[in-house]
Amino acid sequence: MNKEKRIEILSRLRQNNPKPTTELEYSSPFELLIAVLLSAQATDVSVNKATRGLFKAANTPQQMFDLGVDGVKQYIKTIGLFNSKAENVIKTCRMLLDLHCGEVPENREALEALPGVGRKTANVVLNTAFGWPTIAVDTHIFRVSNRTNFAPGKDVDAVEQKLLKVVPAEFKLDVHHWLILHGRYTCTARKPKCGSCLIEDLCEFKEKTE
Repeated sequence: MNKEKRIEILSRLRQNNPKPTTELEYSSPFELLIAVLLSAQATDVSVNKATRGLFKAANTPQQMFDLGVDGVKQYIKTIGLFNSKAENVIKTCRMLLDLHCGEVPENREALEALPGVGRKTANVVLNTAFGWPTIAVDTHIFRVSNRTNFAPGKDVDAVEQKLLKVVPAEFKLDVHHWLILHGRYTCTARKPKCGSCLIEDLCEFKEKTE
């Protein structure tokens, strides 16, 4: 895919959704961190249902640490892998209290050192909470980038590096939100909705659907 096509795709996505953001519900960097940590192999809808009660009960590292593993489990047991996630939440709160004065660090290395936080989670927090031009690649972005030929790559790291290279600076802050939403609602896994896609004429997918 050439540069002109990519810019046109990004321009259309921006025009359609000028201020995109995550569908996870949060009101602070800490709440966002916990929500993203819980969202691995779970839908944003299921995470939001769980965190509404959880954040009402505890929305600081100290309050959540005081709930303990079993306390956190009570709120998140509807989410997959809730046992290990509850343990990671408590360990993360402990580290935030011990190492970062109860604040979420605006630093990739420090974020990735937290239990249950990998590169993708760190990218989401840096981008959404702190406004960094990072690109978190999930299954939706991986699929859209490869299927459209916008930024093909054999794994998520390769796609992330390609996106960082080919996306112009003015679009970098928002591109991962646009691509996630596009993959979630239009360029869906089983059968993409090509007929109602606003970038269908620019997409290089060979087997387009109606």
